[in-house]
Amino acid sequence: MNPKPRLTVRGLNARAVDVPMGRPLMTGGGEVGSAAMVLVDLLTEEGITGSSYLFCPTPLVLGPVAGLLSNLAPLIEGDPLAPLDIERKLQKTFRLLGPQGLTAMAVAGIDMAAWDALAKACGLPLARMLGGELREVPAYNSCGLGLIGAERAAEEARELVAPGFGAVKVRLGYPEIGTDLEVVRVVKDAIGEDVALMSDYNQSLSVAEAERRAAALEGEGLYWIEEPTRADDYSGHARVRRGARTPIQIGENWWGPHDMAKSVEAGASDYAMADAMKIGGVSGWLGAAALAEAAGLPLSSHLFPEISAHLLAVAPTGHWLEYVDWANPILEKPLKVEDGYASVTDMPGIGINWDEEAVRRYSVG
Repeated sequence: MNPKPRLTVRGLNARAVDVPMGRPLMTGGGEVGSAAMVLVDLLTEEGITGSSYLFCPTPLVLGPVAGLLSNLAPLIEGDPLAPLDIERKLQKTFRLLGPQGLTAMAVAGIDMAAWDALAKACGLPLARMLGGELREVPAYNSCGLGLIGAERAAEEARELVAPGFGAVKVRLGYPEIGTDLEVVRVVKDAIGEDVALMSDYNQSLSVAEAERRAAALEGEGLYWIEEPTRADDYSGHARVRRGARTPIQIGENWWGPHDMAKSVEAGASDYAMADAMKIGGVSGWLGAAALAEAAGLPLSSHLFPEISAHLLAVAPTGHWLEYVDWANPILEKPLKVEDGYASVTDMPGIGINWDEEAVRRYSVG
């Protein structure tokens, strides 16, 4: 058997798009009205292109992120396509600046695109290339249920479970605790006892208020309470966790496995949730998955369902996939979800191919 040709990085393209969302999302941490994304294409001399995208919570950073990616391209041009080596090189570049924020996002975008290209060169889906097998991953519908009030929440909850989802997530953090309780109860009534209901405060509470609301929600049957207080307050989350009967979930704002390690050491949560971009792309996820296994923490994903379906398939403690359809309008073949399970195809790589006409339509700058 002939070995696969060694690939060499030729260049990097970054394009900004702002895609309308079917259900704009109001959360306790702010409103997300559209899906502002930077599309990353890593080109190789051998003609294979790896692709990924970065999600920007506000369109204000689309230009800076795309510009940063363009500035990084010369640093890796001519390098062998070795994702771990590329990641280390870029991390070293930003050592004095710090491994967070826009720099971390850019490095993760390149990392994910590099792994996509490598999997394509091997002719394998990413999950198989990482040593796993393609499998169905349980997914919860996170495409709505923002802070929209009890009446609208009940109606939207029914719509979200209609395609066959066995779990949905509701955002909480209303000014009055009574409204939180009312919303949870009407949503539970709308979806029925057989559908799991996750909740998310999006960092909107003080530690003391988080303790109070967790106690009030004790008997409501929630699957988890997510980020009740500031994401980087691991001791605060640990305090809330000690007094709560409902499991506490955090992790989407961990900037790499080092943040996760601090959170685990503090005992901040019962569950773990890594964001493919903030955790450091595929390379960072592999470190996070190892930490989760060692700590016995069920590991879920945050956003980026296309690549997360692959990553959860190789996570020893893989738990739930957060499903959002925000990138669907610009993808030729969106991720397939049936009866509440996400499944990837045998297509080599992550399975991301741009709908170029849609990309042009939503292009920014």
